[in-house]
Amino acid sequence: MDKFVIKGPSILKGKVLISGSKNSALPILAATLLFDKPVIIQNLPRVKDIDTMLNLLKSLGSKIEFFNNKKKVRISKTKNPKYFASYSLLKTMRAGILVLGPLVAKYQKSITSFPGGCVLNGNSGRPIDLHLSALQKLGMKYEIKKGYIHAKSKGKLRGKSIKFPTISVGATQHLIMSAVLSDKKTVLSNSSIEPEVKELTNFLNCAGANIKWIGKRTCQIIGVKSLKETNYTIMGDRIEAGTFCVAATLTKGNLLIKGFNPKTISTELNFLKKTGARFKIFNNEIHIKGPQKIKKINHIITKEYHGFSTDLQPQFMVLLCKAIGKSSITENIFKSRFMHVMELQRLGAKISVKNNKAKIEGNTSFIGAEIMSSDLRASAALVLAAISAKGTSIVSRVYHCDRGYENIEKKLKKIGAKIKRIS
Repeated sequence: MDKFVIKGPSILKGKVLISGSKNSALPILAATLLFDKPVIIQNLPRVKDIDTMLNLLKSLGSKIEFFNNKKKVRISKTKNPKYFASYSLLKTMRAGILVLGPLVAKYQKSITSFPGGCVLNGNSGRPIDLHLSALQKLGMKYEIKKGYIHAKSKGKLRGKSIKFPTISVGATQHLIMSAVLSDKKTVLSNSSIEPEVKELTNFLNCAGANIKWIGKRTCQIIGVKSLKETNYTIMGDRIEAGTFCVAATLTKGNLLIKGFNPKTISTELNFLKKTGARFKIFNNEIHIKGPQKIKKINHIITKEYHGFSTDLQPQFMVLLCKAIGKSSITENIFKSRFMHVMELQRLGAKISVKNNKAKIEGNTSFIGAEIMSSDLRASAALVLAAISAKGTSIVSRVYHCDRGYENIEKKLKKIGAKIKRIS
């Protein structure tokens, strides 16, 4: 397995171009199963999860053609569609479950493995009950045999009013896709409104879907007969952008971060301002400078959008370890999202965790050590900690990082980090 060897501390300076959004691209790729006509997707991030999703689509009978260093892909239907989504492809990626609804919506049948990916909800993994119970309401019947969901419907799925018991990005995206070709009208309330959800509805509407937001968290989908050929460009990745904003703040850096919409991380930028970061926001970029001394933040609470993103919580924890004074973070989205704490303690962090709240002492001088990634965002946080640590750190299990960050070590090296990948 690959590892990163990182020598710190470094001050990061220069320009960073943000890649396409992984969390937008994955559901959009799954939605291509609904099309009879070709779909062109541009600004694809070249990360492991995208490769896995494209291999999954290929296994389901889609024809995949690459252009422009694989950042542009043309996906077209073949005469031989398949309905079996195997465990070997879904075991590493939670988003693989998103092919289930489109397959049933299009072909009235599917056999789909339970998904893998980061396990962030304790012993229960990240359950897909919300997805399955909502799809049942549209007319899907299923049974579970040997780790596979055997699903079918009698004819088209049928529109329904559905209220999600809790807000879920994946379930909202899944139901929007599944309802696009249904009979009648579907109304989804208590929906997720993350930018990646809005991006999916934009993509589908560009292809002729009839989707409207009729309230803050209410989405209306009127089924259409078919979707038309379309060419769509994926937005920049707000989590990658936020990670580099934290990197600049953490290292007294000076970065111009380009290729994303700063409004998508406005909540997190307000918190960075509290720590002393200074920035100028432009149309599609941000110029950010880190402070000489990082100020504490009394309390961060992760919430659904427009709240503070759980995907940037581990990176902010690293920043608050270096802040002057005590800070705290309450994690409200995933139960097991403090798995990076023990690894940060190996670098010298003073953090205590009780239930879903972490208390961070601050004033830490990180000292290089061997550390291990537990999940995607934790791996990015550990890389940032190692860059700001004194001495050499070795970060193992960086395949977690590769799932969501495109060429992170090359981008970091370009702006002054002393980082190399070893096998």
